[in-house]
Amino acid sequence: MELSYKFPEGFWWGSATSATQIEGAANKDGKGKNIWDHWYELESNRFFNNVGPESTSDFYHHYKEDIRLMKQIGHNSFRISISWSRLIPSGRGEVNQRAVSFYNAVIDNLIDNGIEPFVNLYHFDMPLDLQNEGGWESREVVEAYKGYAKICFELFGDRVKKWFTFNEPIVPVEAGYLYNIHYPNIVDFKRATQVAYNTVVASAKAVEVYHSLQFKDGKIGIILNLTPSYPRSDHPADLKAARIADLFFNRCFLDPAVLGKYPQELIEIIKEYSELPLIHDGDLDLIKNNTVDILGVNYYQPRRVKAKEYAVNLESPLMPEWFFDRYEMPGRKMNKYRGWEIYEKGIFDILINLKDNYGNIESFISENGMGVEDEERFMQNEQIQDDYRIEFIREHLKWLHKSIEAGCNVKGYHLWTFMDNWSWMNAYKNRYGFISVNIETKERSLKKSAQWFTEVSRNNGF
Repeated sequence: MELSYKFPEGFWWGSATSATQIEGAANKDGKGKNIWDHWYELESNRFFNNVGPESTSDFYHHYKEDIRLMKQIGHNSFRISISWSRLIPSGRGEVNQRAVSFYNAVIDNLIDNGIEPFVNLYHFDMPLDLQNEGGWESREVVEAYKGYAKICFELFGDRVKKWFTFNEPIVPVEAGYLYNIHYPNIVDFKRATQVAYNTVVASAKAVEVYHSLQFKDGKIGIILNLTPSYPRSDHPADLKAARIADLFFNRCFLDPAVLGKYPQELIEIIKEYSELPLIHDGDLDLIKNNTVDILGVNYYQPRRVKAKEYAVNLESPLMPEWFFDRYEMPGRKMNKYRGWEIYEKGIFDILINLKDNYGNIESFISENGMGVEDEERFMQNEQIQDDYRIEFIREHLKWLHKSIEAGCNVKGYHLWTFMDNWSWMNAYKNRYGFISVNIETKERSLKKSAQWFTEVSRNNGF
């Protein structure tokens, strides 16, 4: 069979997920509470259909079956996250041996099935005890995270060769400290800046610890949702708006993680509004000397911006939107089920930027996917016919292939996600998986996209 798009040998085909979103067993086997368990108890009404994190897709009890399915549909790699509050219930101190057994079993099972485990340390799930100390605003919590990371490396680093410090660290900043979307529901630019900065310090400390342990063949990175900021036009005011949006949402993590320093323009903007974070002696050297080995790139949709139409109300809280307005490009292609723009070339633009401006760091697409509500509408012959998802993946893979031809150092593609999972406040509203999950019975079934992906992986192309 002649393939139009052939990928490099050893390309990583798989998917990604996170602990809180699939494990379930939220109150079992010694797991401590995290902020999601707590917030659901406080305000279950803020979660779609009042569905909380306590059972989710129950990977905790179904992992063997799920890993068999991963193998069946062509995975050679899979990203999980470790639940900090499952492993260390209070965030520091005693390690939960039942959690160690669980993660050992998952890691060993993946390896036995020819699937490389990619392990992420933090995916939005702060242990409640540490959030009560201030969460990422607190340098003591940064130290607790460093200790947690070291324990993970020592427990699992003999087998896990791909580690990630954080997934989408901008999300807890935006959602938890700017826009009142996630717990702790704070709206405060200065505190948001401190959370972002302390997260960068925490990541650098974990990188430092990992490298000091000198694992053979091991790599440590970070996973960032790099959302390209496209200006409405080439007018200088629109270009400036796009540049500032890029600084706030992408470069605030990308530059320190990969280049070891912050963009000067970002520092100047934050300084002008007297919102600079508290910096400790030695921090900037720590960041400079502990850049990542590998970068995961999450990409779903572009950000389109234009210059401000109206003057800002200076009495309102400082927000990134003081510097730009969002722009809806006429004629854009939409995921009509989710309300997000689909712009496949974005993946190419991100990777070319990494090649040109970030030393062509080794990278992979760590998330890309299409959420759809009420997928049962597309059921035929007892299978969800998600042709829209196949088209979405295929068109993004074409641009990924173009980036490889252009010399980008990109090594794989992971879909979000393996099976329909609990998606924070949206719970099970939008489905993203290759595998459909019946929420009541926990029964798994393959969607059409799973079969398509099996062939892509098997042929290393399409």
